[in-house]
Amino acid sequence: MDKPSFVYTTYIQTTPERLWQALTDPAFTERYWGTTLESDWSPGSSITWHTRGLTIADAEQVVVESEPHRRLAYTWQTFTAEWAESFDLTAEARARLAAEPRSTVTFEIEALGDQVKLTVTHHGLEPGGITGALISQGWPRVIANLKTLLETGRALPHFEQNTPARLGLTR
Repeated sequence: MDKPSFVYTTYIQTTPERLWQALTDPAFTERYWGTTLESDWSPGSSITWHTRGLTIADAEQVVVESEPHRRLAYTWQTFTAEWAESFDLTAEARARLAAEPRSTVTFEIEALGDQVKLTVTHHGLEPGGITGALISQGWPRVIANLKTLLETGRALPHFEQNTPARLGLTR
């Protein structure tokens, strides 16, 4: 049985080069995501996440595909005990996350005149898993903020989106 995927498509008035920069430059991702990703973005290279005051480095957090201005794929973050603690996850939620396979996110960039079609596919999700529930609420917010920043030069007002709490995963 295939694992489920999350797919989200939007159109952004920008260039493929600028969108690539927004996906790979730590200063840019901090502005719309509140997370920075450090990597040289070559296939096989590691990615270090900085989020919620934490640094998450794991040998399995890697770039899978990298075709500048067209396609980027990487394995999803490692859900460390510190990350789970920052959200005050229940012991059950932590155990379920730890048992889920590592998923992958892919960004496909297609130039369409003065716009770019961005398709985000997050695949390899555990059927009924927590990762899928988290990203299905998280990606639309992140991508909307990315689109707003690229089109207006300003990010949406930041608010703490505590998706785990909304999903009943916290203590």
